[in-house]
Amino acid sequence: MSSQLVQGYEVVIGFETHAQLSTHSKIFSRASVAFGAEPNTQACAVDLALPGTLPVMNKGAVERAIQFGLAVNSRVAQRSIFARKNYFYPDLPKGYQISQFEIPVVQGGEVSFYLGDEKKTVRLVRAHLEEDAGKSLHEDFIGQSGIDLNRAGTPLLEIVTEPDIRSSQEAVAYAKELHKIVTWIGICDGNMQEGSFRCDANVSVRKPGAPLGTRREIKNLNSFKFMQQAIDFEVRWQIEEIEDGRAIQQATVLFDPDTGETRAMRSKEDSADYRYFPDPDLPPLVIAPEWIERVKVQMPELPRRMAERFVRDYGLPEYDATTLTQSKAMAAYFEVVAEVCGQPKLASNWIMGEVSRRLNAGELGVEQVPVSAVQLAALIGRIADNTISNSAAKQLFDALWRGEGEVDALIGAKGLKQMNDSGELEKIIDEVLAAHPKNIAEYKAGNAKALNGLVGPIMKASKGKANPQQVNELLKKKLG
Repeated sequence: MSSQLVQGYEVVIGFETHAQLSTHSKIFSRASVAFGAEPNTQACAVDLALPGTLPVMNKGAVERAIQFGLAVNSRVAQRSIFARKNYFYPDLPKGYQISQFEIPVVQGGEVSFYLGDEKKTVRLVRAHLEEDAGKSLHEDFIGQSGIDLNRAGTPLLEIVTEPDIRSSQEAVAYAKELHKIVTWIGICDGNMQEGSFRCDANVSVRKPGAPLGTRREIKNLNSFKFMQQAIDFEVRWQIEEIEDGRAIQQATVLFDPDTGETRAMRSKEDSADYRYFPDPDLPPLVIAPEWIERVKVQMPELPRRMAERFVRDYGLPEYDATTLTQSKAMAAYFEVVAEVCGQPKLASNWIMGEVSRRLNAGELGVEQVPVSAVQLAALIGRIADNTISNSAAKQLFDALWRGEGEVDALIGAKGLKQMNDSGELEKIIDEVLAAHPKNIAEYKAGNAKALNGLVGPIMKASKGKANPQQVNELLKKKLG
């Protein structure tokens, strides 16, 4: 949805994102959080809520919450409270979830991103620590359900926005930026298929200037593609309901990728329904200013700051800098190429162009690129010093991608060196001119495009080894 108005309605979206923190153990126990274990093999007595067990806070989870707060310019609370969120579901062993309610650990902040050329900013309400529930497994073909409690107690950071998002495209752009932040600083692996990064979208519509409409929460969106499809369908559905005179009922809904539709799962609870109260087994979480400062010193350079540095130090356009800082690995690859070859814009063009195209086609990450940063820098250097042409560079890149050798050796072996002997080139030009008198007449009559009809035959006669720029200069000189 490119417009903020759909059929005369304004779309209003808020996000709740559960980022699984990258600790080795659970938030209140020492049980492992490794993915893929046999059901119920990673749930200890604390996770199962056996009588007499007490939760103990995982320091690593707190430290990751501090990192996130610093990354999004939030206030990290020096004192926060854990609460019990009471509800009854088969995969919740205690009958309540330990979370934070009135005083969360991270308060406020913002996430900025670009949608096309326009900068957008989404305000954050909070980010709070909590434990995950288990998982219900339904085996329809045998008519049975089971409970896997391996996830019970897994540490989560729930990140909540203000209702600042106005389209499905903005929603996806925000989610991608948040995903980049949490993976960049290393607090979450961001694996959406494994449930490490789960998004819930609160969607409502209203006439411009009217009060906020009734929201419906789309749960557990685990891909950016499905996220946009789900929101688009939900918006259309809500508008149709209102136009038909029916009121929207607050509800939790699921998205079915097979049908492309959302469907209601249950009525949506309000905070009062959960009967929050402070957890008597956990003291207040106290974070000393010195701890925050220690974490701040250890923080990596953030993507937005790095993009600003790329514009300032390398002279890149804003678009290039933003694209190259989509991942830490891509940014690091670019920096090595740019430093070695001394041609930052050429380096950016190759990485955003040929390298990214190959990676996307092979569904590879930049960490898997078979052409090293030093090899790409050497290739770019040979373009810059006119040793090879752009067309020869693509042939050379193909060979590097296949692992056939190093740049200079391949240039010699494949005969890719550009023709720099002006005497030999002039001879070819003279022969082509003699064979194309019509183009010469048209050019001299004022048709500048007639020159292009001469360049192609010259490049063909030189077997692609002529320097196109040099060809143009010599042609113009000879034709006056």
